[in-house]
Amino acid sequence: MAVRFLSPLILLLLCCISFSESKLSTTYYQKTCPDFENIMRNTITSKQLSNPTTAAATLRLFFHDCMVDGCDASVLISSNSFNKAERDADLNLSLSGDAFEVIVRAKTALELSCPGIVSCADILAVATRDLVTVVGGPFYKVRLGRKDSMVSKVDRVEGNLPRQNMTMDEIISHFTAKGFSVQEMVALIGGGHTIGFTHCKEFADRLYRYNNTTPTDPKLNPKYAAALKKMCKNYTTDIGMSAFNDVMTPSKFDNMYFKNLLRGLGLLMSDTAMVDDGKTRPLVELYAVNQTAFFNDFSHAMEKLSVYGVKTGRKGEVRRRCDAFNSIQT
Repeated sequence: MAVRFLSPLILLLLCCISFSESKLSTTYYQKTCPDFENIMRNTITSKQLSNPTTAAATLRLFFHDCMVDGCDASVLISSNSFNKAERDADLNLSLSGDAFEVIVRAKTALELSCPGIVSCADILAVATRDLVTVVGGPFYKVRLGRKDSMVSKVDRVEGNLPRQNMTMDEIISHFTAKGFSVQEMVALIGGGHTIGFTHCKEFADRLYRYNNTTPTDPKLNPKYAAALKKMCKNYTTDIGMSAFNDVMTPSKFDNMYFKNLLRGLGLLMSDTAMVDDGKTRPLVELYAVNQTAFFNDFSHAMEKLSVYGVKTGRKGEVRRRCDAFNSIQT
């Protein structure tokens, strides 16, 4: 009787699992590319040691890839005479070259060891996880077997990536539309902002043009605001000027970002909005005092993000080069 009762339930649960996701496995390359994990680990460790911004850059690159039609390495494609790719969208122009370079290095090494086997999408997913771990973040499982997209269009980016000047309700709607809860959203944003930096032009309005009567956002810690104004004073002529997202521990993946938010040390308008909003503030307060909770929720959210919109089978390919389709797209 128990078997007959459970069978329809099991079938229902199985139907709810994406067919593409069901093809993924943590041991996907165990036989076809047994050195995959070692090659990845050696490549990312070497790059991170020589360029400490690589971890933050790669995490951001991965997020920008996944949020636009899924985790399929479409953001890695370079534009050509026939196609303007995602990489050239306004929101992607600030993506760091270090992130693209570590993927190229890994792909080159893997092609020498097991040519034509490992997709760029899998390389990006694993590189992100391993780099997060290197800088102190949690280890989480990454299922493998993604194929690389055969489409990358610049006009797909706008509307799929959140902007920092959105209201919190708009940002929440953006994530929930893609199947992510408020808790997952806060964990992902926190993970993305606990390391790395942001160019001054992205938050200059908070410093110099907050409103007609108050040039500087009063929600910023006054000393922090003064330091940012001094640092970014020439941002219009020096477009590379930037500030750390986490002013206290900028190179360490930890929960300091959430502690900073409660002290008025949130760099972006969207950071401060998470403190002000009743739906997100309890999570900010929780993660500020409980790093384990943050790490656990971030791991869960990254596992979920990493399988979002993946391509498998004939829906994708294994590129020979990560910045170009195997055949010219016209």
